[in-house]
Amino acid sequence: MSRSEPAQSRPEVPDDSRAAVLVQRLLAVGIDGRGPFDSAAEVARTARLRHPSTESAVHAVVRKHAKMVAASGFATGVGGLVTLPVALPVNVLGFYVLATRTVAAIAELRGYDTSRPEVRSAVLLTLVGSDATDVLRSAGLPTGGRVAALVSQRLPPAVLMFVNKGVGFRLLARIGASGLFRTSTRLVPVLGGAVGAGLDTLMLQRIAKHAEHGLPPVATAVGAA
Repeated sequence: MSRSEPAQSRPEVPDDSRAAVLVQRLLAVGIDGRGPFDSAAEVARTARLRHPSTESAVHAVVRKHAKMVAASGFATGVGGLVTLPVALPVNVLGFYVLATRTVAAIAELRGYDTSRPEVRSAVLLTLVGSDATDVLRSAGLPTGGRVAALVSQRLPPAVLMFVNKGVGFRLLARIGASGLFRTSTRLVPVLGGAVGAGLDTLMLQRIAKHAEHGLPPVATAVGAA
């Protein structure tokens, strides 16, 4: 028996199922929380109590999560909370769980209700940056303006599911590319760990900037609609 046979005998999960499961985990863990991993609403509530203004609370949330993505061992700590029935790099998946919570906490602080399906889809769209335009276009939705424009609409569940799955496809591609990079850096563990931590911090900060721009305070978003 060849060493490759066990891998070949595993049933493959279709790409659309992988995307759907990924999105489900990001929403269930990154926004709603699971076990000791606090929900985005709880993170926002704690930040609001500790900081005098909304924006200082937003910046505190970003700083906290930037430190978390840079710290080693996060993925192992989350463990089964984000394990998918597909071959994905768990450490990269852990990054996107934290990124999801960062964006959702920013949304909560700025007056959005992350229990609403439209807000949850807007949070997911923020994770893919400029690719959000392509996702919205594929769903037949307006592509101009901020992501917050999605929140002002009452969209059918099927449309939101299409948007969410589109985000899932793009994240799967990014996770795959990141996984290959991280595997190569293991040849030089200390340097690879430092590079990985630095890149994760930069990526988290970039996503947070997208969120700060795309999800303005609710009064501003309504006034601009």
